[in-house]
Amino acid sequence: MRHIQFGLTLPSANATDLSHPLFFNSIRAAIEMVTGHFDSVWLPDHLQFASTPIFESWTMLTYLAASYPQLRYGHLVLCQLFRNPALLAKMAATLQHMSQGQFILGLGAGSAEDEALAYDFSLPTAGQRVNALEEQLQIITSLWREDRVSFSGTYHQITEASCLPHPEPLPPVLIAAFQPRMLRLAARYADWWNTGMITPEEARTHIQALDAACEAVGRDPKTLRRTILLNCSCATTEARLKMLKDTHTSPFGPGLVGKPAQIVEQLQAYVELGFDYFMFMPGGLPRDLTTLELLTHEVLPTLNKLYC
Repeated sequence: MRHIQFGLTLPSANATDLSHPLFFNSIRAAIEMVTGHFDSVWLPDHLQFASTPIFESWTMLTYLAASYPQLRYGHLVLCQLFRNPALLAKMAATLQHMSQGQFILGLGAGSAEDEALAYDFSLPTAGQRVNALEEQLQIITSLWREDRVSFSGTYHQITEASCLPHPEPLPPVLIAAFQPRMLRLAARYADWWNTGMITPEEARTHIQALDAACEAVGRDPKTLRRTILLNCSCATTEARLKMLKDTHTSPFGPGLVGKPAQIVEQLQAYVELGFDYFMFMPGGLPRDLTTLELLTHEVLPTLNKLYC
């Protein structure tokens, strides 16, 4: 039997016509709704997105973690281009202490060329970014465990660096991956693996590749937690569903759509594949909390009655 957990993925961009105070009031209302039900809150990591007003995610997440300490917090996912890995290790260790163990370190290779150019970050090739991420993981995990660390790599160097006090407990490391080289990094370094915006059939293919990557490095695939990021629009009437789909679009597609019982059925296909942690981008946020309310009070309890 397994316990199904949900995470709330919040927008860091105020892409609606809400004033900033109303935007943050809605964010607070969403967090208050899921407190005691969901396990965690997640933010994307972007610095700009066309002309949309957007907030820096580490600062925003730190504020939310202090304001609502009952939940765990992480990023889907931090862009390795944006932060020096030794400094990031220190930031994560500090937040882990301040939040009393509520932080999850989510990392990705990074891909946003416009952000890198605008903010004067170098943007290596995709393969080089994966290599740089591996160096970053080596530095972070070493600093969390050792008193002094020196590292000389192709992309990052540190000399007798210290990250004391070490984080207690060590934050889980989440890696978002679906390409072969990134899956190998997840197999080697991650506690949690994340994929997203895919069908169960696509997820099955990714899982097979992940299991093969684990076996290649001598790891039991069952020790790597499987998590997935999904869009979801949920309502109790067809008219309300249509309104959500028509007025709240996503570049990742509609994702899961339906009444609560239909969403439960759609999620069961992922649970049967081994996923037990779902990070939702609820349709309607930040203006409309309908989907989030139904996920909280109907979908999550029903799933856990089926599997616990």
